[in-house]
Amino acid sequence: MPYHLAVPKDLLARILTTRYRPEPLSRGFLERAQVQESPLAEVALAAPDPDEAARLFGVHLSRKGVQPVHLRITNRAKTPLRLQMLGLDPSYFTPLEAAQVSRFSIWKGIWTLGVLAWMIGPLLLLLPSRLVTAWLANRRMERVFRAQALPLRPIMPGATSGGFAFVGYVAGTREFKVRLLSAGASMQGRKAAAAAVPAAEFAFSVSVKGIEADHFAKDLATEGPAEECDVAALVERLRAMPAATAGRKGRGSGDPANLVVIAELETILSAFADRWNETETITLATCAKTVKAFLLGSEYRSSPVSPLHLFGRSQDVALQRIRSSIHERLHLRLWKSPLRFEGAPVWVGQVSRDIGVRFTWRTWNLSTHRIDPDVDESREYVVEDLLNALRVEAVAYVDGVGACAEEAPRRNLTGDPYFTDGRRAVLYLSRERTTPRFVSFG
Repeated sequence: MPYHLAVPKDLLARILTTRYRPEPLSRGFLERAQVQESPLAEVALAAPDPDEAARLFGVHLSRKGVQPVHLRITNRAKTPLRLQMLGLDPSYFTPLEAAQVSRFSIWKGIWTLGVLAWMIGPLLLLLPSRLVTAWLANRRMERVFRAQALPLRPIMPGATSGGFAFVGYVAGTREFKVRLLSAGASMQGRKAAAAAVPAAEFAFSVSVKGIEADHFAKDLATEGPAEECDVAALVERLRAMPAATAGRKGRGSGDPANLVVIAELETILSAFADRWNETETITLATCAKTVKAFLLGSEYRSSPVSPLHLFGRSQDVALQRIRSSIHERLHLRLWKSPLRFEGAPVWVGQVSRDIGVRFTWRTWNLSTHRIDPDVDESREYVVEDLLNALRVEAVAYVDGVGACAEEAPRRNLTGDPYFTDGRRAVLYLSRERTTPRFVSFG
């Protein structure tokens, strides 16, 4: 009996032709749009998640490093306004550039068809179909991207402009800055020239799907018993908090708990957005990605961090600021405490800077990150970073860690030495960009 190879018709159609099926009218993501307004403009922003973007544009943009962001801008001013694209992302994509990086590879299709043709000779006769349909799909893709893009032209008074801007894809909480420029007048000699002057700026904090952040597994929304504190009570309670983290069973003394943040979780993630990354949960897949980055010295923005313990549990939230490789990072861990101040949760944290890798018998993989022993510098980095981001309402310091000199350092759970002035930085964050009303460096 002759052997017949059964190939599903749908699979055969996918192999022999390039099908491009965007759904440009798919607009469910707009239900999550955030709206901000000022006397000069109203701005609505929404970011589709990777699956929504793939359905809308017909290709998996996130796999190509592209994130579409939908904007709707209404000009309430008396002069034209213009969106400053560099404010969204200095490395943004033009519509045709986004289409170019997402286009169907004709050579890949030829290779696939060639392999099948080796098994099923007549398929080679259908090669022109693959070439032509891929070319047509790419041309249509360009038209779709251009039609969906936000027009880069002045927005006249009273007019509304809407569409997509294409920025780099980074999963996690992001902050998108929408800066609008207004046409003003600048006198130079005897001639008046048009000058672009800032009119308005709006900051949107958006959660972009793509990673399973470790804090997703925590039930942080459930409120347990919480003590509302005034300033005096807060200082007293913070001084009495544990001086350092501990091991899984509460044993040993780890890295110093040298940071306090007062804010809702959404405010914290927004304040650190774009500069810091949320970390993923520890799974086989994320461990494999970490090992790959470790061996190659490459970047893994959301790599998991090892658990440290405070209040009898591992960290509730972990953030990291990456540098040139996975060996050089700043780690920030936060634990939600049973305290509240002016209605906001009080988080106790630990921050340290990884500066290399060293051998150790104390971990299962016989290696650990070496931290900078000057942990106060890491603490001050966070203070300066948030001040620079204009998200600090107030900052002060309290005792509670216990001072130790460089000549007589303490050591963390993996044996790294550290020294400190023994203080915790206390940061009261603002939901919006602001100027601090109180700053203490003493």
